Amino acid sequence: MPEFVELNCVDLSEPDLNKSVSLLKQACLDCGFFYLVNHGISLDLMDEVFSQSKKFFDLPYEEKMKVLRNKKHRGYTPMFDETLDPDNQVGGDYKEGYYIGVEVPENDPQAQRSFFGPNLWPSKDLLPRWRETMEKYHRECLERARVLARLIALALNLEPDFFDKPEILGEAIVTLRLLHYEGKAADPDKGIYGAGAHSDFGLLTLLATDDVLGLQICRHKDAQPRVWEYVAPLRGAFVVNLGDMLERWSNCIFRSTLHRVLSNGQERYSIAYFVEPSHDCIVECLPTCKSDSNPPKYPPIKSEAYLHQRYMDTHADLSSYDHKTG
Repeated sequence: MPEFVELNCVDLSEPDLNKSVSLLKQACLDCGFFYLVNHGISLDLMDEVFSQSKKFFDLPYEEKMKVLRNKKHRGYTPMFDETLDPDNQVGGDYKEGYYIGVEVPENDPQAQRSFFGPNLWPSKDLLPRWRETMEKYHRECLERARVLARLIALALNLEPDFFDKPEILGEAIVTLRLLHYEGKAADPDKGIYGAGAHSDFGLLTLLATDDVLGLQICRHKDAQPRVWEYVAPLRGAFVVNLGDMLERWSNCIFRSTLHRVLSNGQERYSIAYFVEPSHDCIVECLPTCKSDSNPPKYPPIKSEAYLHQRYMDTHADLSSYDHKTG
């Protein structure tokens, strides 16, 4: 029988704020993963995003390659494009994906920044409701992420609006990523993974999954051997995990935990929403997370530079594709 991790459930409809903050804080100290329920995004919308995602991934390869990922990390990522754990993987992740970021018109000065600009969209003739569905979900996820960030601020003994500042989440780099894992069964002994072991890059991630088991977490990355536990799917809920930037901000008090996907031979779909601070945000140890006995463990970093490097480290060079890269 697979081992399952028990995760706290944070309820956004809970009237007792202290209770929510306490549950969230315990999860952030323990494993950096928790469920978010009653978040206010309708099950109908979530089901529609999964349905539209499947329609895209069902398209012929040639159609999908017309919207191949560009330098701004928008668009389609083919099978094996990403290698999240190069030390243990052979040939990259057995998954394909699609990036949708903050929509900024080409003639807007902000479009010159990395991760900002126009999105790539599949043909409306093929998928007439696709863009409308994804943009609505993108907006609604950002609202929930901002509510969640206020709970995280309180859990870190900060003012509740700490992360709302323009230089943090005011102009956040937020990315919706649709993911499709083909039915290839994982085999760690042979370096075959749906997604290799990794931690997320930014502040937090909201993950919606279908009912197919696959996501695993490792609470203690330095343990030998590592112990991996499955996260049970929970319909309509988000699985939330913290990213590396929050671990740096909190001086490792809050956990950005290793996770991976082991495919079991069934197709699997998931929808990740990555919440990362604005380009110019300087991530440095929070005043509430350092002391004489616990000095800062990391130097300050600029969000944009850190994200750019992490994407470069994990994705294939676009020149390896002989198709138009946009």
